[in-house]
Amino acid sequence: METKDPFWAPASVVGLAGFGTTTMLAGISVASLATSGTNWGVTNGAVFPMAMAFGGTAQFVAGVIMLRKGEIFPGSAFVGYGAFWWAFTFLASGLLGTSLGTPGSYGIAWFMVVWMLWTLSFLINANKHGWGVFGVFLLLFFAYVLLVVDFGIIGSGHTPANWLFSLSGIEIFIDGLLAWYVATAVLTAQHHDGRKVLPY
Repeated sequence: METKDPFWAPASVVGLAGFGTTTMLAGISVASLATSGTNWGVTNGAVFPMAMAFGGTAQFVAGVIMLRKGEIFPGSAFVGYGAFWWAFTFLASGLLGTSLGTPGSYGIAWFMVVWMLWTLSFLINANKHGWGVFGVFLLLFFAYVLLVVDFGIIGSGHTPANWLFSLSGIEIFIDGLLAWYVATAVLTAQHHDGRKVLPY
Protein backbone atom coordinates (compact mmCIF):
# COMPACT_ATOMS: atom_id res chain seq x y z
CA MET A 1 0.00 0.00 0.00
CA GLU A 2 1.30 3.45 -0.94
CA THR A 3 1.77 5.82 1.95
CA LYS A 4 1.72 9.56 1.64
CA ASP A 5 4.32 11.80 3.20
CA PRO A 6 3.05 13.80 6.16
CA PHE A 7 1.92 17.31 5.32
CA TRP A 8 4.05 20.16 6.55
CA ALA A 9 2.72 23.70 6.65
CA PRO A 10 5.13 26.42 5.49
CA ALA A 11 7.40 27.41 8.37
CA SER A 12 8.39 30.86 7.09
CA VAL A 13 6.50 32.67 9.85
CA VAL A 14 8.32 30.77 12.60
CA GLY A 15 11.68 31.19 10.91
CA LEU A 16 11.32 34.90 10.21
CA ALA A 17 9.86 35.65 13.64
CA GLY A 18 12.56 33.65 15.41
CA PHE A 19 15.21 35.55 13.52
CA GLY A 20 13.50 38.92 13.83
CA THR A 21 12.64 38.95 17.52
CA THR A 22 16.04 37.63 18.58
CA THR A 23 17.81 40.11 16.33
CA MET A 24 15.84 43.01 17.82
CA LEU A 25 16.89 42.02 21.34
CA ALA A 26 20.50 41.62 20.24
CA GLY A 27 20.41 45.03 18.55
CA ILE A 28 19.21 46.73 21.71
CA SER A 29 21.91 44.93 23.68
CA VAL A 30 24.65 46.10 21.28
CA ALA A 31 23.35 49.67 21.24
CA SER A 32 23.30 49.72 25.04
CA LEU A 33 27.09 49.39 25.03
CA ALA A 34 27.19 53.06 24.01
CA THR A 35 25.14 54.33 26.93
CA SER A 36 28.07 54.63 29.36
CA GLY A 37 26.73 52.07 31.78
CA THR A 38 23.06 52.99 31.46
CA ASN A 39 20.92 49.86 31.48
CA TRP A 40 18.52 49.83 28.53
CA GLY A 41 16.70 46.88 30.03
CA VAL A 42 18.03 44.24 27.62
CA THR A 43 21.17 42.40 28.68
CA ASN A 44 22.82 39.26 27.38
CA GLY A 45 20.93 37.43 30.12
CA ALA A 46 17.78 38.12 28.10
CA VAL A 47 19.34 37.66 24.66
CA PHE A 48 21.01 34.27 25.19
CA PRO A 49 17.90 32.27 26.20
CA MET A 50 15.97 33.84 23.32
CA ALA A 51 18.82 33.05 20.93
CA MET A 52 18.96 29.41 21.99
CA ALA A 53 15.20 28.79 22.07
CA PHE A 54 13.53 30.91 19.38
CA GLY A 55 16.35 32.32 17.25
CA GLY A 56 18.34 29.10 17.35
CA THR A 57 16.24 25.98 17.86
CA ALA A 58 12.84 27.10 16.51
CA GLN A 59 14.40 28.78 13.48
CA PHE A 60 16.54 25.69 12.79
CA VAL A 61 13.47 23.44 12.91
CA ALA A 62 11.65 25.85 10.57
CA GLY A 63 14.55 25.53 8.15
CA VAL A 64 14.40 21.75 8.21
CA ILE A 65 10.68 21.89 7.45
CA MET A 66 11.24 24.26 4.53
CA LEU A 67 14.00 22.05 3.14
CA ARG A 68 11.62 19.09 3.50
CA LYS A 69 9.18 21.03 1.32
CA GLY A 70 11.87 21.64 -1.30
CA GLU A 71 12.34 25.34 -0.47
CA ILE A 72 16.12 25.73 -0.65
CA PHE A 73 16.31 29.52 -0.08
CA PRO A 74 14.31 29.88 3.16
CA GLY A 75 15.28 26.41 4.34
CA SER A 76 19.00 27.06 4.03
CA ALA A 77 18.67 30.53 5.54
CA PHE A 78 16.71 29.36 8.59
CA VAL A 79 19.00 26.40 9.26
CA GLY A 80 22.05 28.61 8.82
CA TYR A 81 20.96 31.49 11.04
CA GLY A 82 19.50 29.11 13.59
CA ALA A 83 22.98 27.60 13.84
CA PHE A 84 24.44 31.14 14.01
CA TRP A 85 22.47 31.96 17.15
CA TRP A 86 23.62 28.77 18.85
CA ALA A 87 27.25 29.39 17.88
CA PHE A 88 27.18 33.06 18.86
CA THR A 89 25.57 32.23 22.22
CA PHE A 90 28.36 29.76 22.96
CA LEU A 91 30.95 32.39 21.98
CA ALA A 92 29.43 35.35 23.82
CA SER A 93 28.43 33.49 26.99
CA GLY A 94 31.75 31.73 27.51
CA LEU A 95 30.01 28.35 27.82
CA LEU A 96 32.88 26.74 25.89
CA GLY A 97 35.56 28.70 27.68
CA THR A 98 35.66 31.38 24.99
CA SER A 99 36.00 35.10 25.56
CA LEU A 100 34.09 37.60 23.46
CA GLY A 101 36.25 40.30 21.93
CA THR A 102 39.59 39.62 23.63
CA PRO A 103 42.16 42.32 22.86
CA GLY A 104 44.81 40.96 20.51
CA SER A 105 42.45 38.35 19.08
CA TYR A 106 40.60 38.77 15.79
CA GLY A 107 38.72 35.47 16.09
CA ILE A 108 35.29 37.04 16.60
CA ALA A 109 35.91 39.49 13.74
CA TRP A 110 36.66 36.57 11.42
CA PHE A 111 33.60 34.77 12.76
CA MET A 112 31.57 37.77 11.58
CA VAL A 113 33.39 37.81 8.23
CA VAL A 114 32.32 34.27 7.35
CA TRP A 115 28.71 35.05 8.35
CA MET A 116 28.88 38.21 6.26
CA LEU A 117 29.86 36.02 3.28
CA TRP A 118 27.05 33.57 4.07
CA THR A 119 24.64 36.51 4.08
CA LEU A 120 26.02 37.77 0.76
CA SER A 121 25.08 34.42 -0.81
CA PHE A 122 21.44 35.09 0.07
CA LEU A 123 21.53 38.81 -0.70
CA ILE A 124 22.53 38.03 -4.29
CA ASN A 125 19.34 35.97 -4.68
CA ALA A 126 16.97 37.76 -2.30
CA ASN A 127 15.42 40.04 -4.93
CA LYS A 128 13.47 37.02 -6.19
CA HIS A 129 11.61 36.84 -2.88
CA GLY A 130 10.09 40.31 -2.55
CA TRP A 131 11.32 43.65 -1.28
CA GLY A 132 10.82 42.70 2.38
CA VAL A 133 13.12 39.67 2.24
CA PHE A 134 15.62 41.62 0.14
CA GLY A 135 15.61 44.39 2.75
CA VAL A 136 16.21 41.89 5.56
CA PHE A 137 19.30 40.49 3.87
CA LEU A 138 20.59 43.88 2.77
CA LEU A 139 20.39 45.24 6.32
CA LEU A 140 21.82 42.00 7.69
CA PHE A 141 24.81 42.21 5.36
CA PHE A 142 25.63 45.71 6.57
CA ALA A 143 25.06 44.60 10.16
CA TYR A 144 27.81 42.03 9.75
CA VAL A 145 30.05 44.65 8.14
CA LEU A 146 29.59 46.84 11.22
CA LEU A 147 30.21 43.90 13.57
CA VAL A 148 33.41 43.04 11.69
CA VAL A 149 34.56 46.61 12.27
CA ASP A 150 33.49 46.56 15.95
CA PHE A 151 35.26 43.32 16.78
CA GLY A 152 38.22 44.20 14.60
CA ILE A 153 38.73 47.32 16.71
CA ILE A 154 38.32 45.31 19.93
CA GLY A 155 40.77 42.72 18.61
CA SER A 156 43.33 45.46 18.03
CA GLY A 157 43.15 46.33 21.69
CA HIS A 158 40.97 49.43 21.37
CA THR A 159 37.36 50.26 22.22
CA PRO A 160 34.93 51.21 19.43
CA ALA A 161 33.48 54.70 19.66
CA ASN A 162 30.08 55.00 21.30
CA TRP A 163 28.51 56.17 18.05
CA LEU A 164 29.73 53.00 16.32
CA PHE A 165 28.10 50.78 18.97
CA SER A 166 24.92 52.85 18.67
CA LEU A 167 24.90 52.65 14.86
CA SER A 168 25.54 48.89 14.94
CA GLY A 169 22.82 48.21 17.49
CA ILE A 170 20.20 50.42 15.85
CA GLU A 171 20.91 48.93 12.42
CA ILE A 172 20.64 45.41 13.83
CA PHE A 173 17.37 46.28 15.60
CA ILE A 174 15.84 47.70 12.39
CA ASP A 175 16.80 44.53 10.52
CA GLY A 176 15.07 42.40 13.15
CA LEU A 177 12.03 44.66 13.05
CA LEU A 178 11.77 44.26 9.27
CA ALA A 179 12.03 40.47 9.59
CA TRP A 180 9.24 40.54 12.19
CA TYR A 181 7.14 42.66 9.80
CA VAL A 182 7.65 40.21 6.94
CA ALA A 183 6.67 37.32 9.24
CA THR A 184 3.50 39.20 10.20
CA ALA A 185 2.75 39.95 6.54
CA VAL A 186 3.18 36.30 5.54
CA LEU A 187 0.95 35.16 8.41
CA THR A 188 -1.70 37.72 7.45
CA ALA A 189 -1.61 36.67 3.79
CA GLN A 190 -2.16 33.04 4.80
CA HIS A 191 -5.36 34.09 6.57
CA HIS A 192 -6.63 36.13 3.63
CA ASP A 193 -6.46 33.51 0.87
CA GLY A 194 -2.96 34.53 -0.18
CA ARG A 195 -3.73 38.25 -0.60
CA LYS A 196 -0.89 40.49 0.50
CA VAL A 197 -2.91 42.62 2.92
CA LEU A 198 0.43 43.84 4.28
CA PRO A 199 2.82 44.38 1.36
CA TYR A 200 6.10 42.50 1.45
